[in-house]
Amino acid sequence: MIVSFQQTSIGRIALVESGCAITHLCFDTDNLPQQAEIGETELIREAFLQLEAYLSGELRVFSVPVVPSGTPFMQRVWQTLSAIPYGTTLTYCEIADAVGIPFAARAVGMANNRNPVPVFIPCHRVIGRNGSLTGYRGGLGLKKRLLELERGALGYKI
Repeated sequence: MIVSFQQTSIGRIALVESGCAITHLCFDTDNLPQQAEIGETELIREAFLQLEAYLSGELRVFSVPVVPSGTPFMQRVWQTLSAIPYGTTLTYCEIADAVGIPFAARAVGMANNRNPVPVFIPCHRVIGRNGSLTGYRGGLGLKKRLLELERGALGYKI
C-alpha cells in the first residue's frame, strides 16, 4: 500500500493505493492503514487531480478505480452510493430499499460510516428521512459544504 498526502480546499487528505486502485481517502483525523508506506504513484496523482477538479466544481464523476474493502452488504451499499447522481440526495431508507433490505436503514448508516473512500464513493449524498444532514466522518460542516458545492454547480441551493 502506498499513501500520499496533499493539502486540499477541504483540508489535508491522504489517498491510499493498493493493487492499482484507490482503497482509502483519509481525512486529517482518520487513522491510516498500518501497512501503508509513504510514496506517490501515477494513480494517486490522478486521483488528487480529480479530487481537486471535483472540489472546484469542474468534475462530477470520478474515473479513477476505487476498490474499498468491506463485507458483501457494505459492498452493495457502496455500489448503490456510487450510483447516486451528482447533486442528488437519497435517504438511508431509500438506500436500504435499493439494496433489497427495506428495514436496514441503520445498517446502511453503519456502512456509510465505514466507507473507506468518502467523496469518491459519495456517502455525503445520504441524508436523514426528514431531510436533515446526519453523521459524516469528515464532520457535518464538510458534508454540508460538499452538498452545497454540488447543488451550486447545478444552480440549486441546499
